[in-house]
Amino acid sequence: MYTEEDIRRLRWQSRRGMLELDVLFVPFVEEVFADLDEEDQDRFVKLLACEDAELFVWLMERGEAEDPDMQRIVRIILDRVQPSS
Repeated sequence: MYTEEDIRRLRWQSRRGMLELDVLFVPFVEEVFADLDEEDQDRFVKLLACEDAELFVWLMERGEAEDPDMQRIVRIILDRVQPSS
């Protein structure tokens, strides 16, 4: 279980310095993270450990993560900003 302090740290870690990532990650932590199940929260924490270049490719849908856990959390993030019609 993640505490408010943990979430504050994650919010800080979500600020990547690449605008395309920042506009996805920061609101995601602020608005969605606390409502995820614990496994998806863990996936997001693991995602934050990835390199920005890799994250950019996945989140701009120019490639997919080989790790199914990473692909799942990327999809959750993208579905939040690209809801199906």
